[in-house]
Amino acid sequence: MNKSELIDAIAASAELSKADAGRALDGLIGAVTGALKSGDSVTLVGFGSFQVKERAARTGRDPRSGKEIKIAASKAPSFKPGKGLKDALNA
Repeated sequence: MNKSELIDAIAASAELSKADAGRALDGLIGAVTGALKSGDSVTLVGFGSFQVKERAARTGRDPRSGKEIKIAASKAPSFKPGKGLKDALNA
């Protein structure tokens, strides 16, 4: 499912116009992104939680040349599914 298909599904299930569903989805994405950028986590009970995980700096290897390269520390978003989502998938 891509973004436009998700907007169509939201519009159909919530009886909204596609434009309203698109703005709602963009608002959700913006709110989650903003919370993660500020260091907060976002928990949607029954669905899951979004967190930021820190990746330490490390040494890697360039696959073409075989030379060692330094990979900088970074932050990566992570999603942990909630019990409701897991149960829905396994039912």
